[in-house]
Amino acid sequence: MAGSPLLDDLRAALGDAAVLTDPDLLRMHSRDEADLCAAGTPLVVTRPRSTEEVVAVVRAAARHGVPVVPQGARTGLAGAANAVDGAVVLSTVAMDAIREIDPVGRIAVVQPGVVNAQLAGAVAKQGLYYPPDPGSWESSTIGGNVSTNAGGMCCVKYGVTTEYVLGLEVVLASGEVLRTGRRTAKGVAGYDLTRLFVGSEGTLGVITEITVSLRPAPEESLTMVAVFDSTAAAGAAVADIAAKGLTPSLLELLDRTHLVAIEAYRPMGLRTDAQALLLAAADTGARAGEDLARLAEVCTAAGAGEVYAATDAVEAAALLQARRLAHPAMEKFAADAFPDGNGGLVIDDVAVPRGSLAALLDGVARIAAECDVPIGVVGHAGDGNMHPNIVVDRADPASVERGRRAFDEIMRLGLELGGTCTGEHGVGLLKRDWLAREIGPVGVRVHQAIKAALDPTGLFNPGKVL
Repeated sequence: MAGSPLLDDLRAALGDAAVLTDPDLLRMHSRDEADLCAAGTPLVVTRPRSTEEVVAVVRAAARHGVPVVPQGARTGLAGAANAVDGAVVLSTVAMDAIREIDPVGRIAVVQPGVVNAQLAGAVAKQGLYYPPDPGSWESSTIGGNVSTNAGGMCCVKYGVTTEYVLGLEVVLASGEVLRTGRRTAKGVAGYDLTRLFVGSEGTLGVITEITVSLRPAPEESLTMVAVFDSTAAAGAAVADIAAKGLTPSLLELLDRTHLVAIEAYRPMGLRTDAQALLLAAADTGARAGEDLARLAEVCTAAGAGEVYAATDAVEAAALLQARRLAHPAMEKFAADAFPDGNGGLVIDDVAVPRGSLAALLDGVARIAAECDVPIGVVGHAGDGNMHPNIVVDRADPASVERGRRAFDEIMRLGLELGGTCTGEHGVGLLKRDWLAREIGPVGVRVHQAIKAALDPTGLFNPGKVL
């Protein structure tokens, strides 16, 4: 390996410190957080620090016919960042500069390795707000968020990442640098190439700079919790909230499995006897109290047995933290469920129209019983985007097979209800077949034509999306 012409080229361009071949580091960079998705061992991990160095990596890999797998913080849940054997992993974590914050234009310009929470904190100091907030916001990078079109808990009011991406700098498979989009508040010139790359999961190019729009910081939000005897009743409350024109800044659902898992992971006094909990917030300033009271009325009418508001900002932050702990808590729950810590999670990500949320939740419960697997449900109820977490025993092929069957049945149900196979986690390796079913043969051909036009040799992230 030491005499590899490709490695020699990479070291000449980046320096030895940015070209990693240690076996432990290669293993660490072989995959993201998606369970039960195949992953290979890369030849090398590169950590370029500039667009010019990304160009050098791409051109070197192309010359030697070696695929390139772009990676951010590897917090994804669909296998989009998983390596293939012998690939060059192009990690953007060293490209972590916030280049500009413009409070007049309400934009920020960042490199892809900037962590979401880092950007949010930096713009907050200038009275601004970057809304997208995936559950992994303290570790996930803006480049990864853009590549997967990440969502988060604020999506019910503020939308997903693509709503905030104004422009991109992208290194193409040819090694050329493409700039898309704008810095202006308005702009409609040409095809919307920016949105083409948002959500492309590293299959069309390597994003090296991102211009995002910002908002004025919202008023401090007020938070409430509604407790239900069934997940379906909570789903019905969500539909009623939407029907009455209410727009909470956050509307999240946790089922009993998640409440038990979170309380075991970090005790905080959650109601583990409840079948479902809705966590809602309003950030409408002087109207927030009134809006929260209206949300409480709707939840009570839908069957909530208890509704209570956070008494102060500390309690509100604790409730929000409980929601953010859902994923690590369920990982521990799954590990503890089987001997030797062999429990794994197959994490689904299905979005349906709000009016179909109760039907989805009822259907997931039925599928769990039919497939004989534990399934906990958590998610962004306000926009119909739920995450059924299927618990399997990795050491038991029969358990894994039942989990995969449950996953497919949930996907099938989501599409039958007029939904989509992914609301925010992306397609990656996990949902390629379901994307094909969702978009149909014409949609598949269009996707393939775009890929062929921009990456004719299949250099970038082979095997992902389609």
